Amino acid sequence: MRYSAEHKAQTREKLLHSSGAIAKQGGFSAAGVDSLMKAIGLTGGAFYSHFASKNDLFSAIVERELSHSLQRLGEGDDASRAKLQRCLERYLSMAHVQQPDSGCAIPTLGAEIARADLKVREQAEHWLVRLQQAWSEVLGSGELAWAILAQCVGALVVARMLATEQRQAEVLEASKALLAATVGRAPQGPESDETQTAAIAIQTPQG
Repeated sequence: MRYSAEHKAQTREKLLHSSGAIAKQGGFSAAGVDSLMKAIGLTGGAFYSHFASKNDLFSAIVERELSHSLQRLGEGDDASRAKLQRCLERYLSMAHVQQPDSGCAIPTLGAEIARADLKVREQAEHWLVRLQQAWSEVLGSGELAWAILAQCVGALVVARMLATEQRQAEVLEASKALLAATVGRAPQGPESDETQTAAIAIQTPQG
């Protein structure tokens, strides 16, 4: 039975959405083609009508998920520090910790992307750089944008490693407090290297 091009495109999108959620929940490498197709009600044999290989599916998932992360976190006509702070608070929430399948793919798939081929890592770099650039325009500092991105991803990874909600909440609250202070104090507009260094330095507790 032949399906229309529209039906094929819809099935492909359904597979990408479902497989992305499965990968973020339990890891992409742990899921076989048959189980990924079964999740959308199809057999493993139908997979190759949409992707040449499982690696091609992973590449498409990375493209889709990270572009969505950019839309949610970085781009828009109403970019401001207040909006960025709201995004960071939602990102560092208990709901995000507990629901990886519906959240950002950077913390969940980062390790697998790091082990992937060059094409996948170039895709990831493209979207991460666009997010960093969007944040740097708001913050006036490219270095600070990278530091905040790394802090957010790292905090989420650490929180998910912990066994109790109390400890998870401690990680989230500490990170949100640090980032709120950092975003609030970051200089407006273009900075000198000296000023950028000072902005980064406020993230380091003084002993």
